[in-house]
Amino acid sequence: MLLGAFLSALVALAVTAVFLKERRVSVLATVAGAAFVMPVFWNSILTWTGALDLFSHDLPFLLFPISWQDTGSGIFTLAGAGVALMLGAGRKDPAPKLAYLALAAAAAALVVDVFLY
Repeated sequence: MLLGAFLSALVALAVTAVFLKERRVSVLATVAGAAFVMPVFWNSILTWTGALDLFSHDLPFLLFPISWQDTGSGIFTLAGAGVALMLGAGRKDPAPKLAYLALAAAAAALVVDVFLY
């Protein structure tokens, strides 16, 4: 779980720096931090409640075998990154920019979750 979260953080950092051209260290750290912490929280909730087996059945689509567990990682990351950016490093940025930053973190967490664990 921690390796997948670490990879999510790296991918989110790369996407944010390369495609969104963000250079502020505080914003990059917030995006990477959310992409690390939120999937860990989501997967911990599933583990603690014993629901991991219920949410981990992949869709039988070879190109994108997504499950509810994967979707939850993306949604948790989107929410966590959005809140963290609004309250912290991005509080003076326009809302669309914050939405793109949070979406980058969520997409990274989702894609890493789908294909790597």
